[in-house]
Amino acid sequence: MKKYWLLVSLTVVILLTSCGRHVSEALVQKTYFTQWNECPALTALKDYVEDVTNPNSPNFIKAEDRIATFDMDGTFVGELYPTYFEYNLLEYRVLDDPSYRDKAPEDVRQTAQEIRDFVRKGTKLPDHFNLKHGRAAAKAYAGMTLDEFDAYVKAFAEKPANGFKGMTLGQGTYKPMLEVINYLKDHAFTYYVVSGSDRYIVRALATAVGFDPNHVIGTDYGLCSNSQGDVDPLDYTMSKDEKIIRTDEFILKDEKNNKVLQICKEIGKIPVLSFGNSSGDAAMHNYCLSNKQYRTAVFMLVADDDARDHASLAEAAKREAKWREAGYNIISMKNDFKTIYGPEVKKVDFVFPE
Repeated sequence: MKKYWLLVSLTVVILLTSCGRHVSEALVQKTYFTQWNECPALTALKDYVEDVTNPNSPNFIKAEDRIATFDMDGTFVGELYPTYFEYNLLEYRVLDDPSYRDKAPEDVRQTAQEIRDFVRKGTKLPDHFNLKHGRAAAKAYAGMTLDEFDAYVKAFAEKPANGFKGMTLGQGTYKPMLEVINYLKDHAFTYYVVSGSDRYIVRALATAVGFDPNHVIGTDYGLCSNSQGDVDPLDYTMSKDEKIIRTDEFILKDEKNNKVLQICKEIGKIPVLSFGNSSGDAAMHNYCLSNKQYRTAVFMLVADDDARDHASLAEAAKREAKWREAGYNIISMKNDFKTIYGPEVKKVDFVFPE
């Protein structure tokens, strides 16, 4: 009997060892980054990941601390259709949606018109427009259940992407950056979206490309149960038949240092890897670099491709110089990406109805 159990134990050890070896070999043999050109940013990313996931490296990071944060708009989702998705959505909701356009309050209508004038006429947006948009969006979607709002966002995402041929708004993801996300997943990184866009818009868009809903951080709006009314939530207990709806309260714009504060609240660990594209992400990057326990890396994507995307080369050059001076790794859409949205997608002129 002892010989039998010894044989069984040896068999299990051999199988586990073989299985582990095959998994490791499969990971090595898997082809990554087919949509990238060889470039300094890609080399830096692969060197970093290979180093910190190597148990024999002095820079080894245990899996539970491999936290990566991603901005969304302009980092792995396009932001020029011809402006941010959430701005386009509000413009549509208030000025074009027959179910709502005649119900919009005047200040909400004014905000939507300012977006329209910005994208169609180049009229400069007012100062602190991100906050004005947040207040208007709170009112425009108030009363929607979370499921209704999710369906509304996804229906809008099915519309053709203005300025492109062969792509809907929801398909407007940077294919090379999706490869980065898959690469990190295979190397046991936990990844979060930390976006300046509406948390529930981000959930609708980001979960479609592999982010878990509970790994989405974004701009926040008030919620309540649909029969709660003005009753304080501490004085109210919802029934099992009630639903959660959006209110007209704008709580927090998740940009700049607010991104850091939200990461502290919702993740509870300092990231070791961070990806962004604008000044709104610099605080998040610097927070990552402040991690003294582990080796860190941060990357800024520069929209410098005016052939395949709607880019301002002057603005791109200014940003690149600023990010290089800050010590961030630079990802050039023009030089580093073999494709942006896929080879079948073509940039065309923006078209606006008369």
